[in-house]
Amino acid sequence: MKYLLILIASASTALAQPSTKLLDAIRTVESQNDPNVPDGDGGKAIGQYQIWYAYWLDAVAYDPSLKARGYAACRTDEAYARKVVIAYLTRYGKGKTDEQLARIHNGGPSGHRKSSTLKYWKKVQNEL
Repeated sequence: MKYLLILIASASTALAQPSTKLLDAIRTVESQNDPNVPDGDGGKAIGQYQIWYAYWLDAVAYDPSLKARGYAACRTDEAYARKVVIAYLTRYGKGKTDEQLARIHNGGPSGHRKSSTLKYWKKVQNEL
């Protein structure tokens, strides 16, 4: 019985994560999948997902195992940066739609409520 509960909890956690398609669309919008994309937002956003340091800190608070690599790894390691995005969106996006998740990525934990993130969602939607 205990094993079954663990299995159910694991499955529900997996379902709470953003989809591969959404993550790919976000990466495309942020960097056109260019592994050498320049830093954005005046040097504050790095890597293919254009991750800010505060975003990384939030992701690490949710999944402390991410801390070992450090923020700078988001610039050059797409797989690591993707894990950071998954942790962030899982932390703030439980039960949210793809639209809400994309807008959270762009506008922070309450980004899904900001009108300023609607244009970003349209770009992600076009990639989906």
